[in-house]
Amino acid sequence: MARTRAVDFEDKQRSILASAAAVFAEMGMEKASMSMIASHSKVSKALLYHYYPGKDALIFDIVRTHLSELDEAIADADNPSLPPADRLRLLVKAVLKNYEGRDNEHKVQLNGTSALSAEQLGELQAIERRIVKRFSTVIRDINPDLNKNRPLLMPVTMSLFGMMNWVYMWFRPDGPVTRDDYADIATTLMLEGLKAVC
Repeated sequence: MARTRAVDFEDKQRSILASAAAVFAEMGMEKASMSMIASHSKVSKALLYHYYPGKDALIFDIVRTHLSELDEAIADADNPSLPPADRLRLLVKAVLKNYEGRDNEHKVQLNGTSALSAEQLGELQAIERRIVKRFSTVIRDINPDLNKNRPLLMPVTMSLFGMMNWVYMWFRPDGPVTRDDYADIATTLMLEGLKAVC
């Protein structure tokens, strides 16, 4: 007979993922150990292994959960009935709002995927492609000529992700701009730049 899940399985799992992300972000993927993660999670090593058989499974689930929640937040924020510039502004705000309080998970996404299998990477890349496609579609609507003479849509789209993905390196909640302020700045830079790129 299969073992049934505890009532608090998902809450405990989420807590373990948050603790593991903090350990990986601080120690790096190589130096972090399952013992450290168990200690930080305040669970026994045996219980940790009940949830995750190893570091690669933890890294995969941290990144998969992070990307899936980001994908969902972007989908919820997207409003195709809006003018493309307004639509893009909402998407950028959704990303930066979703990143709030998730610097550790973001660091694991950026630095930890080399430990993953081709199958795991394929699953994560499928989510990433969905997210990027939503943005590139809106950017193409803003400037339909981006791919007219040269294939510029993807470099422009990824430049916007560069502005969003590295915000954790310098952004401070008590700093001179809020997340919404920075979302407006990044979107305005993109919109104004799109007028000159072709």
